[in-house]
Amino acid sequence: MLGFLQRPVVVTADINLNVVALTVVGLLSRLWRLAYPRAVVFDEVYYGQYLSFYMKRIFFLDGSGPPFGHMLLALGGYLGGFDGNFLWNRIGAEYSSNVPVWSLRLLPALAGALSVPMAYQIIRELGFSHCAATGAALLMLIENALITQSRLMLLESLLIFFNLLAVLSYLKFCNSQKHRPFSASWCFWLVLTGVACSCAVGIKYMGAFTYLLVLGVAAVHAWLLIGDRTLSNVRVLCHLLARAVALLAVPVLVYLLFFYVHLVLLCRSGPHDQIMSSAFQASLEGGLARITQGQPLEVAYGSQVTLKNVFGKPVPCWLHSHQNTYPVIYENGRGSSHQQQVTCYPFKDVNNWWIVKDPGRHQLVVSSPPRPVRHGDVVQLVHGMTTRFLNTHDVAAPLSPHSQEVSCYVDYNISMPAQNLWRLDIVNRESDAGVWKTILSQVRFVHVNTSAVLKLSGAHLPDWGFRQLEVVGEKLARGYHESAVWNVEEHRYGKSQEQKERELELHSPTQMDVSRNLSFMARFSELQWRMLTVRSDDSEHKYSSTPLDWVTLETNIAYWLHPRTSAQIHLLGNVVIWASASLATLAYVLLFLWYLLRRRRHICDLPEDPAAPCGPGARQPPPLQVPAPEEPLPRAGGGLVRLCLSRVQHAAPTNLRGQVALPQRAQGPSLERQLGHLDPKTLVHMNPAKDSSAEFRTQQNRLGGAALGLVETLAWQGFLS
Repeated sequence: MLGFLQRPVVVTADINLNVVALTVVGLLSRLWRLAYPRAVVFDEVYYGQYLSFYMKRIFFLDGSGPPFGHMLLALGGYLGGFDGNFLWNRIGAEYSSNVPVWSLRLLPALAGALSVPMAYQIIRELGFSHCAATGAALLMLIENALITQSRLMLLESLLIFFNLLAVLSYLKFCNSQKHRPFSASWCFWLVLTGVACSCAVGIKYMGAFTYLLVLGVAAVHAWLLIGDRTLSNVRVLCHLLARAVALLAVPVLVYLLFFYVHLVLLCRSGPHDQIMSSAFQASLEGGLARITQGQPLEVAYGSQVTLKNVFGKPVPCWLHSHQNTYPVIYENGRGSSHQQQVTCYPFKDVNNWWIVKDPGRHQLVVSSPPRPVRHGDVVQLVHGMTTRFLNTHDVAAPLSPHSQEVSCYVDYNISMPAQNLWRLDIVNRESDAGVWKTILSQVRFVHVNTSAVLKLSGAHLPDWGFRQLEVVGEKLARGYHESAVWNVEEHRYGKSQEQKERELELHSPTQMDVSRNLSFMARFSELQWRMLTVRSDDSEHKYSSTPLDWVTLETNIAYWLHPRTSAQIHLLGNVVIWASASLATLAYVLLFLWYLLRRRRHICDLPEDPAAPCGPGARQPPPLQVPAPEEPLPRAGGGLVRLCLSRVQHAAPTNLRGQVALPQRAQGPSLERQLGHLDPKTLVHMNPAKDSSAEFRTQQNRLGGAALGLVETLAWQGFLS
C-alpha cells in the first residue's frame, strides 16, 4: 500500500533562462528606488484624489474611464495601510509620513516589469526565434518612456500589461487549438483572453481597441472552423459557443463586476453627488439620503416638492422662483411680460419648493387619505414662498426667443389671463395609470393651452436674473429630451393652510418612514452614461499633443521638478527605438502592399500556411477526371476537350499545368486542350512533368483517337469542395 514511498518522486521543469533574466532585469529597472521622488509627480495629483476617496469610501465620478484602474491603485494604498488623509492639490507637493509611496507605486511598477517577459512570449508564440523574441523584449526593457510611466502611480503601465496579456492569451489558445482543443489549457487561455480584454477596457476605454482586435481575429478563425468539413456540426457548434461565452459573455460579466465592487465600496455621499440623479443620490449614505430618508413615496394633491432637472447641464439645478420680475425691456430691445422670474437654481434653497394643486379645489394641503397624482392628470404648480402659479404664454423667452417665457403669474389687471394648467406626463411609467413617485418618476410638464413643454435651456441669465439658468416653454419638443424631464427630489405632505405656517413647514420638512431602493443595474446604467457624457473641462490641456508629435518626438512632458536642485523627470521617448519602430512600420506596410500585388499575379514569394493555395506545402489538385463516353466512338483522328473553369475562377492556371498532359491555349473563360488519340483512363495517370514529348506522341499514336466531348464539371476531390 505504501509502495509508492519506495520510489523517488521526480519533478521536472523547463526553465527558460532568457525569460528569467528579462524578468529579473525588468523588476530591477522598475522597482529600484521606487519611492523616489517622495513628492507628487504629474498625474499622481489626479489619481491620488480618487485613491483617497476609495480609502474613505466616498462616491466620486471620473469621466476619463471605468473604475478598475483606480481600484488597482487603491489596492496598493490599502496594502500599504494608507488612510486617505493627504491633500492632493498640486504637483511637487511633498508626501507626508502617512503616505506609503512605495506601496502606491508598486502595482504599476510590477505591471511594467512583467510586460517585458510577456513581449518575449508573444514573439515566441507567433513562431519567431528566441533571438527575435529577446530583441523585442529588450526594446521594451530599455525604453525610457515605459520605464518612467511604470515607476509612478499612473494607469498606462497597467493598461499595457493587460493589453499584452490579452494578446498572449489568445495566441496560446490558438496554439492549443492545433493540438489539444477543449483541453484544460485550451479553456484556460480562452477564458483568460476574455478576462484580460475586460480588464484592459476597465482601466481605460482605449483598451477597447485591443478587444476589437482579438474579436476580429477570433471571428476570422471561427469562420475558418465553420468551413472545416473534417469537423462535425456538433463540434463546430461547441467551438462557436465556447468562443462566444469566453470572448463576449465573460468580458461583460467581469466589466459589470468592476462596477459592482466600485459601487459597494463607494457608499457614502461625496462631492460629485449632484451630477447624478436624485434616485442615485438617495442610495448613498449621508447627503441626499439623509435628507430624503423616509419621504412619502407617492406625490399627492397638496404635496410640497422640489423639482430637479434630469439633464443637469451645464450644472445640476432645481426649478426656482423669487420675488424679482423680468425686465420690461431686454438689452436687445425686446419686451417681456414683466412677470415673476422662474429659473433653474444650482443650489438647495427654500425658493425651490412648489405645491402640487388640484385645479378644481382651493386647498393647498394633502387630504386624508391622500389623493395621488397620476399620469395624464392636469395640475397647477404653486410657488411655495410667493403662492404664485407657474405660468407660460405666447411671449418670447429672454435668451431663447424661439421658445416661450416661463414665469409665475402676477395679476396686473390687464388683458393677460393666467395660463397655469399643466398636464403631467410620466416618461418612465409602468402603465397609463401610473402614479407620480418621489425620486423614481421622471416627468414632463406639458402646458395645456399651448402644448409647450417645461424645459431647461441651459443659458445663463444676465445679472438681472442673478446668473441663474433659463427655463423656457419649448413648443417644438418631440420625444424624450432630458432637459425637459424633471423628478421630485424632496417631498413632504403639506398640512398647513395658512401661508406663514406653510413657510415654516418648507423650512423644516418632516419625514416619514418609507424605504426606497435602486437596483444595481439602474445605478450601473446611470453611472456608465454619466462617465461617457460628463466632461469636467472642454478646454485644451496645456500638455495636450497630437499623435504625430510623438511619432516625430517633437514633444515631451515635464513630470516633476525638484524645488532646490532642479532635478527633473521628463516623459520622452527613446529616439533610436521610436524612430526605428516608425520606419519599420512604414516599411512593413509597403512590403505588405508589394507582396499583395505579386500574389494577385499568382507569384508566391513567401512561405505560408500549408493550407494556403499558393503555399509550398499546399495540396495540389488531382489529375482531371475525364469521363469516358458511354458508347464507343469512331476514331476521328483527334479530339478536343474543352475544360470549363467558370466555377473555379480562383484556381491559377499554373496549378493545372502539372495535371494536363498537352499544350494549352486560352479561349475566353475556357481552356482548350488538343488531346489527339488518347484513352481517358490513360489521361488520368499521365503527367507531362514525367513524360517526354516523344514518349507522349508514341502513346498517343498507339491509343488511337476518340471524341471525348465537353467536360462541364471538374472533380477536385476536396481541393475545392
